[in-house]
Amino acid sequence: MSNRPNTLYLVVPCYNEEEALPHSAQVMREKLKRLMEEGKVSPQSKILFVNDGSRDGTWRIIHGLCEADPAFAGLSFSRNYGHQSAILAGMMAARQHADIAVTIDADLQQDIEALDQFLERYQAGCEIVYGIRNDRNTDGFFKKMTANAFYGLMHLLGCKVMSNHADYRLLSKKALDALAEYKEVNLFLRGLIPTMGFQSDVVYFDVKEREAGTSKYTFRKMMTLATDGITSMSTRPIQLITVLGFLVSVFSFCMIVYCIADWFLGRNVPGYTTSLVVSLLMGGLTIFSLGIVGEYVGKIYLETKARPRYIVESFIWKEGERREEENSNGSD
Repeated sequence: MSNRPNTLYLVVPCYNEEEALPHSAQVMREKLKRLMEEGKVSPQSKILFVNDGSRDGTWRIIHGLCEADPAFAGLSFSRNYGHQSAILAGMMAARQHADIAVTIDADLQQDIEALDQFLERYQAGCEIVYGIRNDRNTDGFFKKMTANAFYGLMHLLGCKVMSNHADYRLLSKKALDALAEYKEVNLFLRGLIPTMGFQSDVVYFDVKEREAGTSKYTFRKMMTLATDGITSMSTRPIQLITVLGFLVSVFSFCMIVYCIADWFLGRNVPGYTTSLVVSLLMGGLTIFSLGIVGEYVGKIYLETKARPRYIVESFIWKEGERREEENSNGSD
């Protein structure tokens, strides 16, 4: 690994973060300045905000930051494409200029002081460094319960995900170039990045209380992320349907044998209750199985369309006195 300072890009996805952004930007800028002064990163390092179709003044704030300080850069989507797409867009923009990119949330609940440890792991030869939270004490009971259930289910289904890792990570230029080769529309970066197989390590950090604003990660978004993660990274639910179908077939065969035996022995067959229970059981299993298969068919449908994962409306990037601003309808 070279001893020269590496160019670091902090990639910060933003969605309706006008309350938190001014303070977060100041904290990030101060941290980046300290890293530059200590010779850990180059003076060309930047903080890249990705506006994920915010409906408040987030892009206006980002635009003002970029105008005032060339250490800031901004990228804006034409509409809301989601957290995972925002992270990917930022990393793909960063790979054009940076040696390393670190993704971090705009609310700075993820400890930015852990950046020093990220850089140490990178200098030691790691191409990917994962930020792992020490605990979930800042979460409410429901969120903590659902998060633990999510990671448990992902591991049970054979998905390679890091428990308590929430998209706070470092990727080297080599890892960013490899990630660019992945073209799937249904993004689940927490499961996708570990499949690349580069040397990696983890950094543990404490989660802080949010200083301003409220979390934009609703229960619906968490459920969507969980569904995308399972269907993108594992085919085990389909395999479980096959096993379940076999078991139900065995059960049905046994019931047929039992009913025929009762008929030969002259016993009265309790028809109504048995028929109702079996019909409800089979109907429920059939609908549930069709739902799982439908999720996979829907994902295949979206993949075959090959639509862009996001559309960049504006991009602001300054180097010294030179400024570039692009308006396009292109994608990554």
